[in-house]
Amino acid sequence: MLSGSFAYAYSDPRRRRPLPVPKAIAGMPTFIPDSSVVSDTVPSMNFGDRAKGRQPDMIVLHYTGMPDVEGALARLCTSGTDVSAHYVVLEDGRVVQCVQEAKRAWHAGVASWAGEEDINSCSIGIEIVNRGHDWGYPDFPLRQIAAVIALCRGIIIRRDIPPWRVVGHSDVAPARKKDPGEKFPWHALADSGVGQWVRPTPIVPGEVMKIGSEGDAVHALQQSLARYGYGIKASGTFDNTTAEVVTAFQRHFRPERVDGVADPSTLTTLQALLESLPAPANAESDKSS
Repeated sequence: MLSGSFAYAYSDPRRRRPLPVPKAIAGMPTFIPDSSVVSDTVPSMNFGDRAKGRQPDMIVLHYTGMPDVEGALARLCTSGTDVSAHYVVLEDGRVVQCVQEAKRAWHAGVASWAGEEDINSCSIGIEIVNRGHDWGYPDFPLRQIAAVIALCRGIIIRRDIPPWRVVGHSDVAPARKKDPGEKFPWHALADSGVGQWVRPTPIVPGEVMKIGSEGDAVHALQQSLARYGYGIKASGTFDNTTAEVVTAFQRHFRPERVDGVADPSTLTTLQALLESLPAPANAESDKSS
């Protein structure tokens, strides 16, 4: 159950403007939505079957990264763009379903998590309307976050998705993506039962690891990131890939400073995150590293 300002924001009764349905798909047959919080269905032409009947056990959150919702829906739903998502959450709190959960939406691209590389087959993709880093990156409105929480909670219950498998696009594709970004309030989601989270430890002076660093400490850092699910090999050399993964980790779990440098705060926050996992999750993480 939502509480406080998020519950009030989501229940805002004010009249909202008509949904901008792309002309190319205006006549497509609709479907019964999977979630009770869906206000509209705008069917996408971009989807397929999940590989080998794989059932989704993961949620990947994105931002649309486009100037307006009209352009975002057109890109996600029009044939030929090769992009789609199961859900789109508008700034006013409306939830639009574009692809049925049973189908494989094309939202993650080249990505990996916990040893899996076909992230589209094992996940449900949620696009959150936000202009993103290239267009000013505004804050996420409270009513929008409340809607994301309500949508995710329903999916989690239906699909039995564990907290550590609710991630961002930047987590599964750190070399390519920044979304949903450091402004996204992961802590608020976790407070409502969505996703894994620990309070970041304060930033303090101390030794750091960065591009060019080598040794056992770097190897241990890479192993720890892989244990949580990030796609990284433990080489003992802090290379560009390691910096990209550290940056993704910071965007999600230590957003106060996002620089790709493994400082004491990053290391202790990562350790606390791993310790917060239940024993079975730790065991599975060890298998994938």
